[in-house]
Formats: sequence, C-alpha cells, structure tokens
Amino acid sequence: MRHFDSLENCDPSHRHANLFSRLPDMLRHAMAAPAYAERLKGINPSTVVNTAALARLPVLRKSDLPGLQKARPPFGGLVISPPGSFGRLFTSPGPIFEPESKHLDPWHGARALFAAGFRAGDVVLNTFSYHMTPGGFIFDGAARALGCAVIPAGPGNTEQQLELIEAYRPVAYSGTPDFLKILLDAGRTGKRDVSSIKRALVSGAAFPKSLQDDIKARGIDAYQAFATADLGFIAYESAARDGLIVNEDLILEIVRPGTGDPVPEGDVGEMVVTSLDPHHPWIRLALGDLTAALPGHSTCGRTNMRIKGWMGRADQATKVKGMFVRPEQIAEIGRLHPELGRLRLVVTRDGEIDAMTLQAETGNVAAKDLQEAVATTLRAVSKLGGTVALVAPGSLPNDGKVIADERGA
Repeated sequence: MRHFDSLENCDPSHRHANLFSRLPDMLRHAMAAPAYAERLKGINPSTVVNTAALARLPVLRKSDLPGLQKARPPFGGLVISPPGSFGRLFTSPGPIFEPESKHLDPWHGARALFAAGFRAGDVVLNTFSYHMTPGGFIFDGAARALGCAVIPAGPGNTEQQLELIEAYRPVAYSGTPDFLKILLDAGRTGKRDVSSIKRALVSGAAFPKSLQDDIKARGIDAYQAFATADLGFIAYESAARDGLIVNEDLILEIVRPGTGDPVPEGDVGEMVVTSLDPHHPWIRLALGDLTAALPGHSTCGRTNMRIKGWMGRADQATKVKGMFVRPEQIAEIGRLHPELGRLRLVVTRDGEIDAMTLQAETGNVAAKDLQEAVATTLRAVSKLGGTVALVAPGSLPNDGKVIADERGA
C-alpha cells in the first residue's frame, strides 16, 4: 500500500469540494463559541464555500492567543466544550493552553508517519517531550493510531535511552534531528548497538543537508514534518523528497504577512490554517511562519498542495526610534497605494540615528509624485519619517520579508 488512504491521491477537485462542503457546518459550530461569534459577526456560514470566500474572513493571530486566553480562560472563548470534556490539557510557551481531544489520532499525524515508512507493528522511540507541552503526545498518538508500539522516552537521559534501544530494538525514531545525532554519536562512542533504527520522522528543529547526509550515512531514512502545538501535523515529507505535503485534514492558505490576503502561487507568505476538527476548530489561524507553495503534485502520487517547508518567521515587528513598526502597517500602505507591488521596509542606521527606507515595486520608478505620496503615507501610517525608493517589478527578494532590520549587519 503506497498511501495511507484514498484521500491522498484523489482528484484535487474532489478534495476541495469535500473540505468546503464541510466548512459551513464547521463555521456554525465555531460561532457557538463567544469569541468566534464576535469575530465572525455578520458572516453567513452557508456562503463560505470556496477559497475566495474564506479569504474574506478575519485572521486569528497565534500571537494574540495568550491575551485572548488570559481574558477568557482557559481557551480564549474559542472553544465551546469545558476543559473536563477533553482527554489531556497542555500548555506551551506564551503561555498558550491547548486541549487534546479524546478521539483516535487527535493531532492527525498517522498519515505523516506512514509517509515516512512507519508501519503497524513497528516499535517507535519517541523523544519529544511529554512534560506539560503536547509534543510527545502528538507523535505518540499518531504512532499508536498507526498500530505502532511507542517507547515514551522524551528528550535527554542518553545512557538510559541507549539501554532502551538495545532492549526493545526500535525500528523507528521520532524527535528532533539534533537529538537523533546525539543518540547515534553516543552509541558509537560507547560501542552500543543502535543499528535497529532504520527510519525517522523529525521535527522541531532545522534539518540542514549536512545533518541529513550524516544521518543517511548511518543507514537511517529520515523524513521531516511541520507540526504545531495548536494544530498538530500541518505538512509532511514523502519518499519523493519534493517538498512537504499539506495534511488532508486542513485548509492551508499562504498570505501576505500582516494581512489575510493570499499571495500569488510561488510567493513566500505567512501560513494561515483552517481546521475541520469539531472538538476544537481553528478558523484562519495565522501561525507567524513563512512558506511558499510549490507548483504541481508530488511524484509520490499524493495530489494535495505542497509547500517548501518552514522559511522563517512572519512576525517582523521592530522598533525604530523607540516606536514599533509592524507588517500590518506596511500592508496598509499597500492598500492605500494599489498601484504598488511588493513592499519592503529596510531599517538601517544613519550615523547614530535609526533610518528607514520603504522599497516599493512599481512599473513607473521615475514617478516623483508617487514617491512623494507614498512617503507621506509612510509617515501618516507609521508616525515616523522615512525615504521611499521606487524599484522595478520583481526586483525585491521573494522571501516573505516586509520589514528587514539591517542595523546589526
């Protein structure tokens, strides 16, 4: 069996129709919670049946969750069910409080492990933390839903983990790539037998090519996944090694940082996710993480949207002359001047004074009146003075940055 289920290689139009036929009921369910009722006031759920209609709904920023949850503990008024109706209750830095549903594979990770070669009957060494945060349980639940036996090792305690590996002979590893290297290095130094581990699903840290090559040279086939404590598995790698495939249970949009506006395909932008989990729906949750969509479908046969993976943070707010400048303000300048393309605010030092230059793509770089008008808007929106440089279309980097702080360069 090449795929976890038939959803993975179905016609994309079938997947789109399935997700958006379920979305109106999910919106009605979400709007029964007070915070969503306020945020989505005036929205008719029955009209939200395609990507364009979804893009008109307001985004919910992950960075706002700590404040919302403090005002309406514990879940910010975004969840109908009381804490006692869930299976486990977690916290992650922020703090952000996350509930785990009682149903099988609540974080929707079994298909990601399957794509990495995990199979029923495998023994999995899971080294994500089980303490307070959901990381360990996200991967644990996915492996057990797939029919694997899980060693709930958590991170650290290297010597004891080597004993577990020799005793249980796990064929698979889940955890950060860094800790996998630590275990392998410790096994080599201590002449311990860790050769049972043949495959791995790693997340939570960078996995550069040098480390990928090192792990592969030791006979381990390692794959990457992108997951968060709020949503669980968002995207995962397959044997094709051609980007990360978006989880079938989610609707993922890529938007201009500071806005809810989708970017053209291929442009770097912020990930915004809508989940269809009735126990804890998320409606346009902006994660603050950057990525870009890849064209076409994976050569492994999975037909869902592919992304390049994690490409940095969209939360680019920075202080200039003691005042914060935010991506939302740069987006507002773009809305007020629709004749402009990409915008990028570059913050530097002029002697001992902060300076900023707004680079703006336009087909008319010689338009002095436009340059002056944009400079006036920049001051009005940011309450700070700065220069404007009009540049040719396509000349700014496609990296998702709308604010580049170069004062430390």
